[in-house]
Amino acid sequence: MSMQSKLKARGIVMLIAFFVLLGVIFMPVFPGQNGKTNGLDYMDNLFNMISKGSSYFIPQSIAESEKLAGQSIDLEITMASDKVAAETAKLYATGGAEVVVSGSTLAIKGEMTGIIKNSLADADLMFKNDGKPLADKYGYDERQVMFNWWSSFNAINKELTKQSNFTEAKTFSNVQKKALEPSYNYYGVKIESWKENIVLVLLSLAFYVFYTLWYGFGLMYVFEGLGYKIGH
Repeated sequence: MSMQSKLKARGIVMLIAFFVLLGVIFMPVFPGQNGKTNGLDYMDNLFNMISKGSSYFIPQSIAESEKLAGQSIDLEITMASDKVAAETAKLYATGGAEVVVSGSTLAIKGEMTGIIKNSLADADLMFKNDGKPLADKYGYDERQVMFNWWSSFNAINKELTKQSNFTEAKTFSNVQKKALEPSYNYYGVKIESWKENIVLVLLSLAFYVFYTLWYGFGLMYVFEGLGYKIGH
């Protein structure tokens, strides 16, 4: 057998092995939270659980809200629909604010720290995967509760910016991004320590590098076996 034939055969075997393993990775043979899952979802869930532990900024957000103690907002925001506006009004009323609903528009008056701390109390429950108290508290789905907090804070941030209240706008924006958003995105995800999973993390990264190189060398051997030369 010529060298070119050997290279082509080696490359074909490597590529076949690559795609066989790829098929296994996409099969639901890995342990998941709700039964078996595929390899991509398994690793995605693992890294989500690890990253959740480093995304808890609610205590810092509470401390930041204290800087606004005694300051009030008096503004109007527009929500996505009349229904969402009515749902969102419940959030602010519970936080001690005065809220008037007019279609999809909310007129909100209230002390900023009280509003923010109420949102963070809800976010803390969501972050700890304890959403039922929120559904009971407001009378609708806990995910929608957190999304309404996020959407209304986004609107408040824009309105305060228009009023040139930049410090206050930044606080609402920080709470929205650092507390409300992670609480919504990580809802239902368990927290795992990276230290306890360091071996698996390192093995997965090493496998990714090895698997990529395996595919690259397989292609290279096939092309060289066909008489093509790779250069630059």
